[in-house]
Amino acid sequence: MSSAVVTPLSVPEGSKVNFGATISGVDIEKLTDADFDVIRAALFAHQVIIFKNQAHVSPRAQFELTNRFDPTATSYGHGATLDAKRSVLHPDLKTIPHQPQVQVIGNGFVPEYEGLQNITLRHPHHKTFHATAVPEQDDLNFTRFYRWHIDAALYGLAPPVVTTLQAVRVPRGRRQTVRYDDGTGDELSVPLGTTAFVSGYTMYDLLPAKDQEFARTTRVEYAPHPYIWMSGARSRSDGLGMVSEGKEIPLDQLPAIEDDKIQVLPMCWRNPVDGRLAVQVHPSAVRRLHLADGTVVEDLETVREMVHRVQRPGIAPDCVYAHDWEEGDFVLFHNRGVLHSVVGAFAEDEVRLFRQCNVAASEFPLGPEVATAAAAA
Repeated sequence: MSSAVVTPLSVPEGSKVNFGATISGVDIEKLTDADFDVIRAALFAHQVIIFKNQAHVSPRAQFELTNRFDPTATSYGHGATLDAKRSVLHPDLKTIPHQPQVQVIGNGFVPEYEGLQNITLRHPHHKTFHATAVPEQDDLNFTRFYRWHIDAALYGLAPPVVTTLQAVRVPRGRRQTVRYDDGTGDELSVPLGTTAFVSGYTMYDLLPAKDQEFARTTRVEYAPHPYIWMSGARSRSDGLGMVSEGKEIPLDQLPAIEDDKIQVLPMCWRNPVDGRLAVQVHPSAVRRLHLADGTVVEDLETVREMVHRVQRPGIAPDCVYAHDWEEGDFVLFHNRGVLHSVVGAFAEDEVRLFRQCNVAASEFPLGPEVATAAAAA
């Protein structure tokens, strides 16, 4: 028997955040099979799981829990796709030498950590990725969602089932206001350096019936080598996809493209336990849409507008869970049921040190279609 206790998150009155839970009574470093059964059930029900007081957890134990959701898959979630220096992800990650599936992320100078020496971490700042930016004089008080995304290579490798994040060092003591800067006036007060989550299930449920049908029947084609392809472009101010200015890297200037590695995935991914549908799209990497009638939408600006229309209601301020990190927090999230974003702007002396792990899956996500055998039954 496990002593794990699952407690759904408490949210303010009026919030549409209907996901997230804490699990107590578990030591991730000494996980039993019974503990994992509780964790797995909670993960697919609540999507984001928070374990407190886990500062002692090793990179090895972090990988083992992450990998337990898909034991036959052992490659880091992006595989070797980050080797290219042009990737927008490359500067943000350092690999732990003795546990290469686990990455170090954060901000500031770290003399030594887990075999890494004299590393300088760079917290992604929206001014390097967005088409516009919060004015310099407002930078430490106001910020933006950097990039709403799914952790996935989206080329060759199947999207990871889960991601884990371990908070090693966390600067605290002030808050920032996220500006959407999209004409709506939307803002959200968040803890410094939060990770923001939204539910793909809520994103689907908020849509009118016509848009739900569109989401169920549309397939999303991602660009080859997407994180290099998008490197010349810039993001919308709400972090939800790119501005279309013709700045994407031309396909003939990308690394060699293998057509069978280009991914065309459902716009809705099905929960493998309860069958709920989540709108799961990485909007920055989208290149084409395949519609139910066989039409392929090629115009990139049109593609992005169609995807943004579907996703934008789901990132409204009352739909966002912004985790208030404390050192020792260990967060496990269902990478096929939520989108997340880095948030925040740090001063140079504010050091943030985190570990991240996800593993490219052995199978692709389920779409909305119910298997024929199940339907016949």
